Amino acid sequence: MDYGKTLHLPATEFPMRGNLPKREPEYLKFWEDNKIYEKRLELRKGNKSFVLHDGPPYANGKLHIGHALNKTLKDIIMKYKTMQGYYTPYIPGWDTHGLPIEHAIIKNTGLNRHEMSPLDLRAKCKEYALQCVEEQKKDFIRFGVLGRFEDPYLTLKPAFEVKQLGIFGEMAKRGYIYKGLKTVYWCTHCETALAEAEIEYHEKKSFSIYVKYAYVDEVKRTLPENVDPAKAYAVIWTTTPWTLPASQAISVNPDLEYAWVQVGDEYYLMAVELVESAMKDAQVEDYKVVKTFPGSDLELATFKHPFVNREVKVLLGDHVTLEAGTGCVHTAPAHGEEDFGIFQKYNKEGKINTEILSFVNATGNYVAAVDNDRYGDTEEMLAGKEIHEAEVPILKILAHNGALLHKGTLRHQYAHCWRCKNPVIYRATEQWFSSVDGYRKAALDVIDNQVQWIPKWGHDRIYNMIADRGDWVISRQRVWGVPIPVFYCDSCGDYVVNDDTIKSVQAWVAKEGSDAWWNHTAKELLPEGFTCPHCGHGEFHKETDIMDVWFDSGSSWAGVLENEGLDVPCAMYLEGSDQHRGWFNSSLLTSVATTGQAPYNSVLTHGFVVDGEGRKMSKSVGNTVAPSDIIDVYGADVMRLWVSSADYQGDVRLSKDIVKQLSEVYRKIRNTFRFLLGNLDDFNPNTDKVAYENLSEIDKWALLRLEEVRRKVTEAYENYEFHILYHTIHNFCTVDLSSFYLDVMKDTMYAEKATAQVRRSAQTAMYEIVATLVRMVAPVLSFTAEEVWQYMPKEEGMRESVMLEDWPTGKEVHYDEALAEKWSHLLDLRSELTKALETARQDKVIGHSLDAFITVYADGDAFKRLNEVKDQLAALLIVSEAYLVEGRDSAPAEAVATEEGHLSVVVKPSEYEKCERCWIHRETVGQNAEHPTLCHRCVDVLTK
Repeated sequence: MDYGKTLHLPATEFPMRGNLPKREPEYLKFWEDNKIYEKRLELRKGNKSFVLHDGPPYANGKLHIGHALNKTLKDIIMKYKTMQGYYTPYIPGWDTHGLPIEHAIIKNTGLNRHEMSPLDLRAKCKEYALQCVEEQKKDFIRFGVLGRFEDPYLTLKPAFEVKQLGIFGEMAKRGYIYKGLKTVYWCTHCETALAEAEIEYHEKKSFSIYVKYAYVDEVKRTLPENVDPAKAYAVIWTTTPWTLPASQAISVNPDLEYAWVQVGDEYYLMAVELVESAMKDAQVEDYKVVKTFPGSDLELATFKHPFVNREVKVLLGDHVTLEAGTGCVHTAPAHGEEDFGIFQKYNKEGKINTEILSFVNATGNYVAAVDNDRYGDTEEMLAGKEIHEAEVPILKILAHNGALLHKGTLRHQYAHCWRCKNPVIYRATEQWFSSVDGYRKAALDVIDNQVQWIPKWGHDRIYNMIADRGDWVISRQRVWGVPIPVFYCDSCGDYVVNDDTIKSVQAWVAKEGSDAWWNHTAKELLPEGFTCPHCGHGEFHKETDIMDVWFDSGSSWAGVLENEGLDVPCAMYLEGSDQHRGWFNSSLLTSVATTGQAPYNSVLTHGFVVDGEGRKMSKSVGNTVAPSDIIDVYGADVMRLWVSSADYQGDVRLSKDIVKQLSEVYRKIRNTFRFLLGNLDDFNPNTDKVAYENLSEIDKWALLRLEEVRRKVTEAYENYEFHILYHTIHNFCTVDLSSFYLDVMKDTMYAEKATAQVRRSAQTAMYEIVATLVRMVAPVLSFTAEEVWQYMPKEEGMRESVMLEDWPTGKEVHYDEALAEKWSHLLDLRSELTKALETARQDKVIGHSLDAFITVYADGDAFKRLNEVKDQLAALLIVSEAYLVEGRDSAPAEAVATEEGHLSVVVKPSEYEKCERCWIHRETVGQNAEHPTLCHRCVDVLTK
């Protein structure tokens, strides 16, 4: 007769191997077919809402692992909040306008945008963006994210564009929008202005040159009396020789000390503290400082441009530092933000009266005017040349004119376009701006007082960015986007934007989308009979620029939340740390400017994904891990487990080895569920539950630990500390359950009579563990939790999906502090004894632990605690026989003291035969003639 152990598994077993890549799509279909997302909303309808507003990923290209981190974090939070009873609409969205999409179309098709009509190019862009949305949507759903994917928000939808136009109009009405000449980031490859959030920094090799500007005169003379002015020069240092044609001033710091430095028969002006380094760079060994004076003495001194027939003035500015160069900064207001600022300041003060000169067009080529009034008789011509290609000719001009003191190169971090990856320049152009000064204080106030920043350093990061940022350039020289809704009077030239014009444009866009701007004339778009409020004439033309995409996405609090009737401000924004200068920033500015409040009550920030060694992921390095690399091999739940395991407040590491380790953790958690379910096959929770007061003490301890874990996991979810819940659940499954409780309970579950009180007690505890644990892991291991839910026995009232369940509530009766204290000490003592058993096994004294006969010698508190469970000691140690003796001094010579020193132990093989059914060595084995290989307990189970 075969009495081998048999797991009590369901007829259709919960699989040991998850085979997640194959099985997860089945649960996606289950959620979709049964409208689980819609049902979870309906269940919580009328409850307090928790709206996490989805930051729109760009509808361009494939998703990367950073998208997976971001969307999974959001999904974990929303599933948890749903289980806590909140009404949790989640509307995913996409950023569908702007330069990246235009760039992709031009790159992928080879089309020349200058040869296409705006409407044709816009149609191509829209088609491409919608294709990308569909592809990315499938991936997000495959991640296990639940949301309104059948109807996401898109920034190209007319209803969204109408709200965006309204925000622009409101900001204009409040005086926060203006058009002006400023120096802005400009991409010559993409031919458009860029915002700070569209700039990336990469290494670039540049020329490093020292240039001499000839002395003309000074207001307050600093040049020594015995020095020939024809031999005196201000020396500037620059890494952008191409900007020299636009050099219109020299800036010095009024608070620094400057000097005239004699080199041969020439005299050079520079900051005292930079003389040594500048002379070393210029390879000048013999020099002498002949006079020093404050920089303020140099104001409005005049020098001569090194190769253009132009005089330049010395201006005072605290932007001049001692970091590098000479302390004399060549100032080209057309190509430097600080240069522009200091130049404008002096013009406004009337100290100079000079127009800003710009010789560079949109494509980065010099225009013809650059060759006018050239200083010198070289044959070099610059007009028509690309600015960087013109740098060598400029060096030749400088050298020919004797103005090039030194030429070298350096590698440094330089601004590049976020999309085409080419170096950008500063360029003075007329653009549309939002005047941040008008609402900066209000923005800083809400940062301080309205918003919770998670982690807390997010506060200082965005506060400093808002405090220090200049005006926001919101215009782009492209066609794929929302137009800047401004009209220009053909008569007086003034621009017009007011409530009437905005409402009229909004009405057209509501009907036709933003294509209406290109489909219709200004007269058609404006209200009938509209005339210029400045001069009374009635003919207009339209602005050709579009809005910055950050204005698009920054309007989503209105375009989505207001349009959908959701809370504004919403509960949370959640994105990567780069969005402090991006979406968090633009959303805050548009909302504060028009409503006086932030669009969010909390902002959660996560770091970037890096490889296992902490390096930035790069295709060229070959260290990238795509979401599909994980999902196709291990399944989405392993990827989601990785997300929960990471402390996202810093950069998050990921590699194939890390994924493999996480798959092992997942396997242990899954096997814990499998064991529990296997032992609940014959358990009906509606009829078989044992009352708490009648449970075995070890089962009460298991429920105590479950309650402790539930509290800690709940707190971790509440504080968005998912790595804590990961470690808590992992340890509970592997240490408390697999390594102790479930191991100890195997004999009860496999060998006792199916309906025995002790077995029903254990099943009651196991059922509570399954029913609670499956809910706690559901936000993270969503597919596995759903699978467990479908296999587990159900109580009356349980819903069709774990995604519709409530968060497990605490059971105060389970939290027995006295029991916790007792078992904490008891488990410490058990650990000492299991180490002794393992040593005996390694020494081949015993094989399996059930072969053991153990005698424990103990004193004092240790004896007292073990004596309380002496009848269960063998079961707790999973041995056949265990005896407790008071007094360590009575231990025989062969007794071994445990490492901790609390106990002495003798481990021997049992003298009794092993029961073929339960594997325990017992004296009663063989006493029943009909079952000669069984112990008395097993005979009773089989025959009664």
